Amino acid sequence: MEAVVLVIHLILALAIIGLVLLQRSEGGGLGIGGGGGGLGNVASAKSMNNVLTRATAICATAFFCTSLFLGILAGKHSNAGKSILDRLEETPAPIGEMMEEAPADDIPAEAPSIPIAE
Repeated sequence: MEAVVLVIHLILALAIIGLVLLQRSEGGGLGIGGGGGGLGNVASAKSMNNVLTRATAICATAFFCTSLFLGILAGKHSNAGKSILDRLEETPAPIGEMMEEAPADDIPAEAPSIPIAE
């Protein structure tokens, strides 16, 4: 089920990108005026802009919902609902036990003599 929601999520992301790129520019910050495009008599620019804006809003809402759903699914799979404080109580093995398990070939016979600057 998670894979299906993820595919829907990706399709919605691509749809939002396409819808935003299709919308007419208002000629704002860069000084690039958006023309009427090649729509001709099929639809007026204002009605087409309303359709694209509404479709973008619907896709954005669906994208938000799938994001929340994927976040909930990811939360259920991780650490079985343990909080950060519960995970802190799980301490790692002491260093002494780790040294006993290490092979003797890796441990130098004497410590290297490096002068310590004070």
